[in-house]
Amino acid sequence: MPRPLRQFEIDGIYHIVKRATEGREIFCKPQDFHRFILGLEFCNTVDPADLWRLVGSDPTMPTKIAERLRERRQKEHAPLVEMLAFTLMPNHIHLILREIRKKGISAYIQKLGGYSTYFNKQYERMGSLFGSRFKAVRVKDDIQLNNAFVYVHTNPVALWEPGWKDFKVEDSGRAIKKLEEYWASSHNDYIGNPKFPNVINRDFFLHFYGSEKNCRQAVEDWIRFKAVKTKLGAEIIE
Repeated sequence: MPRPLRQFEIDGIYHIVKRATEGREIFCKPQDFHRFILGLEFCNTVDPADLWRLVGSDPTMPTKIAERLRERRQKEHAPLVEMLAFTLMPNHIHLILREIRKKGISAYIQKLGGYSTYFNKQYERMGSLFGSRFKAVRVKDDIQLNNAFVYVHTNPVALWEPGWKDFKVEDSGRAIKKLEEYWASSHNDYIGNPKFPNVINRDFFLHFYGSEKNCRQAVEDWIRFKAVKTKLGAEIIE
């Protein structure tokens, strides 16, 4: 029985999660992250976006090609979605998107699936790379909006704090520092060290939080909160 089509509301904000098949790695080296981020930028258009034809397996898109594509996109002004935030993890991706065009989110995610062509040729494999269906959660209020922003941007902490998902953080200072070093995310764009100004629209969250300082504070507060829970748990055990 076919699954019912999902309906995304215009101006609705959604937390999107797309995972690899069988939990396998989809980003095995820095080049892979770069290649996917190119897709985040240049697939966000109603026009066809054949990145393989433009750059092949080379993630460093020639400057002239990149400038020409950006000029065309700005001139035509026809994005599929508004990209608000993202984080790439070794075996899945997190996006916060606003639906600005009917069926825009669905079309955008479908186009991002073209990364599979690059990956399969790069690693001489065949078959589907991503699961058949992505997860989409509608953000309904300010509390959920804050939670989505913090959750997406702190996801990489689990890579060096094994107990992260169980509310365990052994070293909050180290976690915060390493999070700033994790470049495959829009986190730095919101704390005053922009990496991907052509990928995301910062205006929405900067208005929501009021400043880059407050964006940073929201993320760091969540990390420190988990660290306090860890400390309290240890004291109870002792």
